[in-house]
Amino acid sequence: MKLIRLKNISDNYFQNAWKLYKEAFPSEERRLLDDQISILKNDNYHFDILIDKKQFIGFILWWNFETHRYIDHFATSLDQRNKGIGKLILNKFINTNNKPILLEVELPTSNINERRIKFYERIGFRLNQHYYEIPPAQVSQSPLQLLLMSYPNHISTKDVELFIKKCHPIIFKNKT
Repeated sequence: MKLIRLKNISDNYFQNAWKLYKEAFPSEERRLLDDQISILKNDNYHFDILIDKKQFIGFILWWNFETHRYIDHFATSLDQRNKGIGKLILNKFINTNNKPILLEVELPTSNINERRIKFYERIGFRLNQHYYEIPPAQVSQSPLQLLLMSYPNHISTKDVELFIKKCHPIIFKNKT
């Protein structure tokens, strides 16, 4: 399995990744393409795709901050799901660096959301119960309430507030 960092929408496999991105995440959690183009220019942002035998199998979109890494979006192709690929990808990601990792999950109000949380917990992520919301993806939308998961340890309310203060302006600058 090969990890390739995309820096431009004209890069090979971008269209495959963007199609999966639009299929895997609801509109309120997705960037518009113009916003994605802008964010690709940020050196701290990684749009990493995974290729196996020249076949696109998924992506992990993440930010490298001073004190932690933040997984923005993560998905595997439909035909690759339930094969252990997602777990393999995240374990490799965890082992590439010793910085703590944050990611967002939807509230556990449905079976699919609960299953997603359990998936991350099996890998070692911790579900934090602190209030957390992200700015709307588009002006016409409301902020979205989510939960933060962290690896390897739980984080404090103060850590969440610091993440919002320092990182949200960078992550979400193009969402509003």
